[in-house]
Amino acid sequence: MAKAKVTVEEPLEKQLWKAADKLRKNIDAAEYKHIVLGLIFLKYISDAFEERFAILKADEINGADPEDKDEYKAENVFFVPQEARWKYLQSKAKQPEIGKYVDEAMDAIEKENASLKGVLPKVFARQNLDPTSLGELIDLVGNIALGDAKARSADVLGHVFEYFLGEFALAEGKKGGQFYTPRSVVELLVEMLEPYKGRVFDPCCGSGGMFVQSLKFVDSHKGKVNDISIYGQESNQTTWRLAKMNLAIRGIDSSQVKWNNEGSFLNDAHKDLKADYIIANPPFNVSDWGGELMRNDGRWQYGVPPTGNANFAWMQHFLHHMSPIGQAGVVLAKGALTSKTSGEGDIRKALVENGFIDCIVNLPAKLFLNTQIPAALWFMKRSPKSAFGNVAEGRAVQSPSSAKAAEGGAVQFPSSGKAAEGRAVQFPSSGGVAEGRGGQTTNQAHILFIDARNLGHLINRRTRELSTEDIKKIADTYHAWRTPDGSRGVYQDIPGFCASAPISKVAELDYVLTPGRYVGLPDEEDDFNFAERFNTLKAELEEQLKEEAKLNELIIANLSKIKIDE
Repeated sequence: MAKAKVTVEEPLEKQLWKAADKLRKNIDAAEYKHIVLGLIFLKYISDAFEERFAILKADEINGADPEDKDEYKAENVFFVPQEARWKYLQSKAKQPEIGKYVDEAMDAIEKENASLKGVLPKVFARQNLDPTSLGELIDLVGNIALGDAKARSADVLGHVFEYFLGEFALAEGKKGGQFYTPRSVVELLVEMLEPYKGRVFDPCCGSGGMFVQSLKFVDSHKGKVNDISIYGQESNQTTWRLAKMNLAIRGIDSSQVKWNNEGSFLNDAHKDLKADYIIANPPFNVSDWGGELMRNDGRWQYGVPPTGNANFAWMQHFLHHMSPIGQAGVVLAKGALTSKTSGEGDIRKALVENGFIDCIVNLPAKLFLNTQIPAALWFMKRSPKSAFGNVAEGRAVQSPSSAKAAEGGAVQFPSSGKAAEGRAVQFPSSGGVAEGRGGQTTNQAHILFIDARNLGHLINRRTRELSTEDIKKIADTYHAWRTPDGSRGVYQDIPGFCASAPISKVAELDYVLTPGRYVGLPDEEDDFNFAERFNTLKAELEEQLKEEAKLNELIIANLSKIKIDE
């Protein structure tokens, strides 16, 4: 008997993306994103307004006024005038002038809400946008979370907005990376920093993904969202607009997310800010950053960065804005781990010797949309003492009272006695403790090196992402290393993956911070099947040769069509 075919329904956001992309037709993705994301945002603020409107309407007998703007402002709800409400626009969706109506709606909302001035897109009446397709898109967005409670509707719309940002970034390729940091990289940064409470700062904030993920982290760990305040800066006005909408749709106060076209170096919008957490993905290896105008800038405490590369200008900008207990997790081009040109090696040495460098994570290739340049994560913390003096608090891990690492190598938790599910962190078979950590007292700090180049999976031919398990493995290793009492697990070096190196070892290697220099090679796997691996590679090569033959035939066929007048 034939088995019944099981159909798995695609998630809502994927269905919506396919439908919206189908309506795109000949419009460039870079332009189309403002149309789609603008409509999702409009639907969100209209839904929030309607919910508040219904409450006020029901309370009219007690003097409530549904058309009083202050009634909405008091609840952090945007006031939406009559001609901008979703129901009104949906009633006009089939009319040829629908683009003009939506542009007018965006204008009306900005006039009524000062915080949205200059933020919303007014691109709906352009000639290359077919009114029929726009009307269908309005109907499509209008059905998002239809029938859900309004509170859930806001969550769904926020999730869809975030998903669409990622899909548009993929569609735009290199340009997409200018406004979007891949979700898995953002999640890893946040899971390692754990921003529970305090000021979170991103001086190159793109579309605001670092802030959204920080608030998600607090919410998922049952913290208080109001314990976090965010500060940001962005030099691209179009990207800043996306950030403002992305944060507003999540109900996040973005009043301290600033725009100016000079950027964070030349016109620091938060000069006096001392942040508890800095999370950032600055552009890699920027040569045109205005360095020649700032040779004597007060931020360069550890060396003047070269005018031809902003990497170590960013690092010192982050340090300048860190509070006395501040931490930072940032993405930099991998070259910054080894470069010695124009004084960069001296600056890196100064950062190490002053105890600022906490952890380096080498990332897999193909994670970023806008560059194939290899990247690494740098984690920094303010350290009260030199790296060669007493160990900064929490950095030197003492062995647990049992003095025994779990056999078989899983990170153990005293509370449960079990390895964290999905962690799969293996210890060396010898059970040895990293030199200067664990079994003995040390008088100098260490840096944790993690080589994650072999983690992640391809989501298409050009793009890789880290899985939830990958993120957990890296973050759990970091927290076990940072926690002396073993409450977050017992740390040990794992050949090929992680190593805790004393600063003296880093100095021996001339302050080069490439994790591969410290973690070594992984233990050989006993169950390696050569025949199986050979056959797999052979099959892959055969497929590639077939594809090459097809492409060669296609090229020859196309060349034969070319006629040259003699």
